Amino acid sequence: MKNHVCLGVVTGSYGVRGEVRVKSFCAEPSAIGDYGPLTLDDGSVRKLTIVRPVKGGYAVRLAGVPHKEAAEALRGQRLWAHRDALPAPDEDEYYHSDLIGLTVLDTGGVELGRVHAIHDHGAGDLLEVRPRRGASILLPFTREAVPTVDIATGRIVADPPHGLRPGEGDDGSES
Repeated sequence: MKNHVCLGVVTGSYGVRGEVRVKSFCAEPSAIGDYGPLTLDDGSVRKLTIVRPVKGGYAVRLAGVPHKEAAEALRGQRLWAHRDALPAPDEDEYYHSDLIGLTVLDTGGVELGRVHAIHDHGAGDLLEVRPRRGASILLPFTREAVPTVDIATGRIVADPPHGLRPGEGDDGSES
């Protein structure tokens, strides 16, 4: 969705009164209820009210969801806020949606690929960079590995750690 940022996803129903279980992607997870009505992937716009924290997220009430079956039908729907409703990111902070699709160049100007996704497995963000050919690389999203992010030009300059450059073997030799 253009001009929207994904704040979370419906992971299933919760209880029998139409509440849904939501996983929040917000830096402060409970802030998912602070941005006004959210747009779902299906295009519907719904007011979200957090009911209580639950394991893996929050039980929430979405306006217009009257029962468990309707809640279950929303499983997998992402929750989007209009970009204007969100605070501007601080310096050296980015919304994931701003990074997806950017061209990644190494420090010598050679294109490594494009950012396909951002993953966080608990030790910090990883940029999944997909080259034109070959396997994706997972690049640590640190100042050391990614010294320059230029949203305006659509480019990232990366200095991948040893062993992560495409074609580079574990021993540093070219494959």
